[in-house]
Amino acid sequence: MYVRSVNYYETDMMQVVHHSNYIRWFEEARTKLLDEAGYSYARIEEEGIMIPVLSVACEYKIPCRFGETVCIKSKLVEYSGVRMTIEYEVWDEKCEELRVTGRSSHCFVDSQFRPISVKRKVPELHAVFESLMAE
Repeated sequence: MYVRSVNYYETDMMQVVHHSNYIRWFEEARTKLLDEAGYSYARIEEEGIMIPVLSVACEYKIPCRFGETVCIKSKLVEYSGVRMTIEYEVWDEKCEELRVTGRSSHCFVDSQFRPISVKRKVPELHAVFESLMAE
């Protein structure tokens, strides 16, 4: 789980978080998920792998506001070795009120943007993704 405070600059004239910022929060949570799994984005890129976004979706339920603290839960829900999908839930600080849900789909490519198989290129990373799927 990733915990963060809502910053003033993330809000709009209605004093709620601007919708585009939730997508950034998803990226922060995805980065944290990989860090906690022991294989950071930086390490993945050092292995010559990039993980571009193929699609992202977000459903807004209850607005987040400046000064609040939110908890973002992220979970790997699909992984094929070539693609993955992560789902997100943004909760209030006490994890009692679901604010936002979303998901992002990604693929794995090399520096030339050619699709790669993580299982073949970096078996250790493949094992990390497999373990995340088991959770």
